[in-house]
Amino acid sequence: MIRRYGESVRPDMRYRRRPGVYAILLRGPDILTTFQEDPTPEFQLPGGGIDRGEHPIAALHREVIEETGWIIGGLRFFSTFRRFAYMPEYDLWAEKLCAIYVARPARRIGPPSEPGHTAVWMPAVEAVDRLGNAGDRAMLARLLSASR
Repeated sequence: MIRRYGESVRPDMRYRRRPGVYAILLRGPDILTTFQEDPTPEFQLPGGGIDRGEHPIAALHREVIEETGWIIGGLRFFSTFRRFAYMPEYDLWAEKLCAIYVARPARRIGPPSEPGHTAVWMPAVEAVDRLGNAGDRAMLARLLSASR
């Protein structure tokens, strides 16, 4: 069973399943996050939706580069969660299936190419409280507690 975080399912809404991949990018005590301006300003784990026909690992590499400007390496699968949310940028109610990987930020190749995104380093223990969704916060907290 996949754990659910966030909003309750609204019985009056029809949700479209939206698989995505996201990365916890640690370097020492710090984490690389993306700050997204719209639709709601928030810090997030870099990542996003998997395009039709795209391999999940290729999607993760693409999304991290787009949202942070960093190339990543040393990927390992960590966990999965789901959340139900309205995605205003797509005018879509989605059941987001979020696969979480732990990876190493290997090299910065430039600024984020996705408009409205900024790469932000912060202490990982601070990010546990600052990430914008409960699933991201829970995954990071779980990883940090397992590595103690």
